Amino acid sequence: MPPIKRRYLPSLGSFATFEVAAKHLSFTLAAKELNVTQGAVSQQIRLLERALDTALFLRKRNTLELTAEGVTLFHAVTAGLDTISTAVSVLAGDEGPQSVTVSATDGMALFWLQPLIDEFRETHPEIGFVVFASDADDTLRNYADVDIAFLCGNERCEIGEELHFLFQEIAQPVCTPDFLARHGPFPDADSLNRVSLLHLHDRHWSADAIGWQPLGWPEWFRAQGAEWAKVPPVLSTNKVSLLMEATLAHRGVMLGWHHMVRRMIDGGRLTFAHPAPITAGRGNFLNCKQKAMKRPGVAAFVQHVLSSVRDDG
Repeated sequence: MPPIKRRYLPSLGSFATFEVAAKHLSFTLAAKELNVTQGAVSQQIRLLERALDTALFLRKRNTLELTAEGVTLFHAVTAGLDTISTAVSVLAGDEGPQSVTVSATDGMALFWLQPLIDEFRETHPEIGFVVFASDADDTLRNYADVDIAFLCGNERCEIGEELHFLFQEIAQPVCTPDFLARHGPFPDADSLNRVSLLHLHDRHWSADAIGWQPLGWPEWFRAQGAEWAKVPPVLSTNKVSLLMEATLAHRGVMLGWHHMVRRMIDGGRLTFAHPAPITAGRGNFLNCKQKAMKRPGVAAFVQHVLSSVRDDG
């Protein structure tokens, strides 16, 4: 088939709409990102398919899939829009935005990611960061502006992305040294039932951006061949940040995730209350958009993250 003459090509806007819809495999999410109605997205796609005389999506019940032709066009459109963006940046005298946009869960962003950002900016002060943190919105990682996403217990990788394993999810009882001196030691699991055990509520684990099997006190005690007494805790919350604040205020013992408490352990603010860790077999991953990795600032921060993980390992 001879190539379509450029003057007969559909509008650039329809291709841009198609790229967003193909990325999400959802007209609804595409409409949300583009700030238009779902009907407008659906109509643009229908007109594009009519103009190309080929189906780009397989429309199944409550799901979309790209056809073989859709996959081919998605790669071509993505490459084309990237080339246009690069050319516009050159013409504007702009070497590219000196910023990195990341997404993560609340606890990951606050206790693990932010210290890494602070370290990175000591040598790259010209690079800024946008951090989207949420336990409730798993679609943040798909937003067009997100360069890299930290996924906990979720190793999905879509077209145009690369995935790096970071570390296993490991939790262990922690408290302040002062709390341990006043209430410890805790030589066995049952001895921890004597004090307030700050509890991460099951609501946390059912959040849309998490949705994993709980890893809490019932699971930790069971792994030690013991049973949690379930004495009403001083605090039960779905927010890791509130749990951490209560622990640092000497109000009890929490199950601390190694990657979140390591710096506080090293700095002496927290200490392990018991030597036994627990893992659910879940991993933490770094998901990078390949086109974002072409920007030096993004690539440099990714290397900083991976180097930090290797050093900690």
